[in-house]
Amino acid sequence: MIPHYKNIHNRFKINGVHLDKEALFQFAYSSIKEGEDFENELGEFLLDWLDDKETIELTTSGTTGTPKIITINKQAMVHSAVATGNFFNLQPQNKALLCLSPRYIAGKMMIVRALIIGLELDYIIPSSNLDDLQKDKIYDFVAIVPLQAENSLNKLDQFKKIIIGGAKVSDALALKLNNVNAEIYETYGMTETITHIAAKKIGEEYFNILSHVAIDSDERNCLVISAPTISESKIITNDIVEIDNDKKFKWLGRFDNVINSGGIKLFPEQIEAKLTSKISNRFFITGLPDFLLGTKLVLVVEGKQQKFDDFIFKELDKFEKPKEIVFISEFVETNTKKLNRIRTLKKIDL
Repeated sequence: MIPHYKNIHNRFKINGVHLDKEALFQFAYSSIKEGEDFENELGEFLLDWLDDKETIELTTSGTTGTPKIITINKQAMVHSAVATGNFFNLQPQNKALLCLSPRYIAGKMMIVRALIIGLELDYIIPSSNLDDLQKDKIYDFVAIVPLQAENSLNKLDQFKKIIIGGAKVSDALALKLNNVNAEIYETYGMTETITHIAAKKIGEEYFNILSHVAIDSDERNCLVISAPTISESKIITNDIVEIDNDKKFKWLGRFDNVINSGGIKLFPEQIEAKLTSKISNRFFITGLPDFLLGTKLVLVVEGKQQKFDDFIFKELDKFEKPKEIVFISEFVETNTKKLNRIRTLKKIDL
């Protein structure tokens, strides 16, 4: 039976302390009044979760457009939490770490999982690394972003299961993660799906969907998600996928990023994956207007002008090699520190 959002699991703890509903109210107020910014956000979310409303407002990340506020049923968040618990075999009294901001869905859902499943949740201030992690303490479960993984490789052995989301795990990072003694998964999801609806072990090609969703594709070959417990209507994405069966899919790239250059369709994300280990600066692949091709493939690099040797492009197919390299002093980011391609491209002097 799926628990109700008003119920707090009797095994739930936060920073080692068991809190019932009344104690959790007091903890939330104290976090807002006396805590640091991160603790303020934690307290505010807990008060929102514990109030009498059946819904909660969430802010989308703004990765592919303007951030917007959406309203989600709390019970839908419970369904998502239970599906995650089942997929990763999380049990009451498992130890979990919160190192993501409670302002956004990934951080919120770590808290909800703890409340509903009965996890013992510790938290540290969110940053680009896990330097505040208590030395030698072992955790059963954590959710992080690729930047945190990259900056904390020597600490990841302190976790038994790790999920990485918020951005694609690069091939270069995946190779490094193969040396970590933990079960590590890349996840697929968004705010609208209440975090991940699929996951795959690092190094694998296909995502496996969680039990509460079904998948299909539309005429663009973009993923369509049916998840009655979290959304009354189907969620139509702009992610081009290859569906292996009704339980697995391979992510190819964003429909809005696909470049049609001289009649050839090119997937920037696929090209970027081949270049990640060869370019130290942040970069991305895009298309810019061209008289002959209609759109030409361009490599956009953050930083000062520099010369690249042709050998970095040797793994690219004939049509994947950039026709031009553009340098921008600093990329534009979203509030969640993801690259904002649209606003960054506006800085290019065409």
